[in-house]
Amino acid sequence: MRSIFTLFLTFICCFLVAAQDTVKIMQYNLLNYGVNTGYCNTTNNNVDEKNGYLSAIVKYAKPDIITVNEMSSNPYYHQYLLDHALNVDGVTYYNKSGFTNYANSSIINMLYYNSVKFTLKSQTYVITSIRDINIYKLYYNAADLSTTHDTAFITCIAAHLKAGNTAADASDRADMTLTLMNYLNIINADVNYTLSGDFNVYTGSEQAFQNLINYSNPVIRFNDPINKIGDWNNNPAYALYHTQSTHIVSGCPASGGLDDRFDFILISNNLKNGVHHYTSIPGSYWAIGQDGNHFNQTINIPVNHSVPADIADDLYGMSDHLPVILKFGVDQSSGFPDDYKSIPVLSINYNNPVTDKLNLNIVFSRKLNIEIHIVSVYGQLIYQSQYKCSNSIFSCEIPLENLQKGIYFLKITDENDHQIIKKIIKM
Repeated sequence: MRSIFTLFLTFICCFLVAAQDTVKIMQYNLLNYGVNTGYCNTTNNNVDEKNGYLSAIVKYAKPDIITVNEMSSNPYYHQYLLDHALNVDGVTYYNKSGFTNYANSSIINMLYYNSVKFTLKSQTYVITSIRDINIYKLYYNAADLSTTHDTAFITCIAAHLKAGNTAADASDRADMTLTLMNYLNIINADVNYTLSGDFNVYTGSEQAFQNLINYSNPVIRFNDPINKIGDWNNNPAYALYHTQSTHIVSGCPASGGLDDRFDFILISNNLKNGVHHYTSIPGSYWAIGQDGNHFNQTINIPVNHSVPADIADDLYGMSDHLPVILKFGVDQSSGFPDDYKSIPVLSINYNNPVTDKLNLNIVFSRKLNIEIHIVSVYGQLIYQSQYKCSNSIFSCEIPLENLQKGIYFLKITDENDHQIIKKIIKM
């Protein structure tokens, strides 16, 4: 079995290089793209100039999924952004969603995505009195999708909550998030969800935000990937996380400098825990250009050392918000098929995710000897043991309390070197 195990480690390493992928989502308030409000017009918010800024930012960030707010409700500009900001300089793979505007707002949400990596499966919406909340379901274009017909779904929700700091504004925001959460509760949304957008909340205790992170049904609650929930408004303690405003002087952009955390990408429990194909990558959440040194300042003055100087200028020119990004690891389970035909097993059950112990229960079609390995995604052997099964029903308890959180592989090999490989998640 030792030679087989060596081959297994080689296979694991080769598979990770060849098949695993990292995808990136970006959320961006585009500041009245294609909308003439009077204070935002073709002179101080020209779409062609904005396309240049956005194109440079996208080239720098390389997002696979982009949710945007403050897009014109005119579909002409939806295509115009695609053709003049995303699919430029040899890039041809970005595609766009459809749109809704049942709230009859002058600004709407949109989704753009890398069509090489993703296909838009469906989209729907939640109607509120302020603006539609849009829900987009995408699937990952796995290399073996045509043969396995198995892929990884992720649903991205885009929301732009009511702006303003009055009690009425806060109430409107709360109504919008409660409407969304009630909808997710009705459809039993225990899947991979992101919720991104300009929330316009001033503190984590605001009811609109509490509806998202402390909804009555814990299964569908959202999580802050960086766990920085507090009183963000004009608080230097949160300077590293502020996303609005990139300007000091008013005009089309809001003024005052960076002093609010308005823009978010929140994630469902499944994305946090890596239950269904995707796992959020710790340390990857970032408001692009935010270095923590521009509290109440513009994004490009003083010198911003977190991004190249031209990108800092592009962020300043594009919007009064910073884009927020988050990375996910994609683990296609079809790369490790269950080999029930090779190993004589009738059923296999185990707790997943795992906390302290892995409880494994297997029913074989006959008596046999097995060897169990647990291996990290880097090929490191974590656990190894041989078992002689006195009957066809096998149970064991494997202690994992000292194992770090992450993704691992459970390999069960019989005496004829037939095997089953399963993914386990340690929490």
